[in-house]
Amino acid sequence: MGGPLQGHIMRQRARGGDQAAGKARALGRRGGGSTGRQQAATSGHDFKNGLDSLFTPTRPLIMGIINLTPDSFSDGGMFSSPQAAWRRARQLLAEGADILDLGAESSRPGARPISSAEEKKRLLPVLKRLRRLAVPLSVDTYKPDVAEEALQAGARMVNDITALRDPRMRALAARRRVPVVMMHMQGTPQNMQAAPRYREVVADVRRELLAAARKAEQAGVPRKNIILDPGIGFGKTAEHNLLLLQNLSVLVATGYPVLVGPSRKAFINAVLGGLPPSARTWGTAAAVSLAIAQGVRIVRVHDVKEMKMAALVAAAIAQGRLPGREKTCPRS
Repeated sequence: MGGPLQGHIMRQRARGGDQAAGKARALGRRGGGSTGRQQAATSGHDFKNGLDSLFTPTRPLIMGIINLTPDSFSDGGMFSSPQAAWRRARQLLAEGADILDLGAESSRPGARPISSAEEKKRLLPVLKRLRRLAVPLSVDTYKPDVAEEALQAGARMVNDITALRDPRMRALAARRRVPVVMMHMQGTPQNMQAAPRYREVVADVRRELLAAARKAEQAGVPRKNIILDPGIGFGKTAEHNLLLLQNLSVLVATGYPVLVGPSRKAFINAVLGGLPPSARTWGTAAAVSLAIAQGVRIVRVHDVKEMKMAALVAAAIAQGRLPGREKTCPRS
């Protein structure tokens, strides 16, 4: 359970949000002038103990989203420059993000694929700047060559929307021994929302993710490094998404850590109606709270401050105790 990452997370818990914010502001004032020693001290999260070093017993983790794309569904173009991404990363860190997830290719419905060269052009300059921050960096890609260069540049986690479908990605994850998020998707971003169909969505998604996890393990990926993601909004109707969110405990029961990404998704608009992505914060909070109550370990979100509060309260209610306490809360 030891290692630099757990130490960083525990220090953040002890110091509280105000000091985390102060650290982020100080990093911002230093800008690009960190020394090699400072960079090594803040980017040494090697996950050599697998996911054990990520988790504390009672606290869910918040993965903050940084889209480096011009065409993402929610915030495309807002953080595509290294300067804007740096500011966004410092903001999310100050708000309490435990992991930052960098994506340089849009996977919104209908998005066209881009070349590896273009993805690296968007991703690597930002990654090389952000790696000096005291937070683990995840790369959101399904391309093995992009993932390889991102890991060399300082990423410590891979988030693959194709669940390591490419055998070269499985081989990379096995060789580098990094945590991998394996997400379920029916089809591709170009066609996934055309007419998604399942016999029984919860059982089908569970079965397909477990099959993908078995392939990964057979390729040498340690089981403890595998995180499952049901892929909310990826080849699912609104009803499919609601059923998956209602039954996340089915995935949790597999024993793999589960990540869920409901942030600002279209199913929220299907329920509430007439809301642009930026106005779906409270709908996201409802989904995050129900996910945490079912045992989900990581939530991937745009609005870190609000979702961290929702997740912590949901976890405290689900566990019947205050954060950091072993005994149940007294009845009143």
